[in-house]
Amino acid sequence: MPDGEFRDYGPVPIVVDIEEAAERNDTFRTALWTGNHLQLTLMSLKVGEDIGLELHPNVDQFLRIEDGEGLVRMGNRRDDLNFQRRVGSDDAIVVPAGTWHNVINIGNRPLKLYSIYAPPQHPRGTVHRTKAEAMEAER
Repeated sequence: MPDGEFRDYGPVPIVVDIEEAAERNDTFRTALWTGNHLQLTLMSLKVGEDIGLELHPNVDQFLRIEDGEGLVRMGNRRDDLNFQRRVGSDDAIVVPAGTWHNVINIGNRPLKLYSIYAPPQHPRGTVHRTKAEAMEAER
């Protein structure tokens, strides 16, 4: 982050040490950069926590694990997640639009990751300190 603060810097240009930012982040979700066509968010999942089964009909998503161990599950139907892989540090996950998906922290420490949505998925400046806060905001 240019000034070391976690906030939404979009849509102006920035350079960020994304690994350091992801590892420092302690919120469930914080939008770090939101533009017209892309959004970068930081996420931290507590031990045993997941992002929640979700589907983005018109949004492609890229996730990168910076620290921790997880399990990604994906599929074309919410009741048939036939793609399942263990993920860890330096792994990237690509979720095509219209694919049901979930990422679960299966390790013994927080799962630190960042996510890129194209186009943006969350309002500019989104900060969800907890999963419960995120679920409430999405109702």
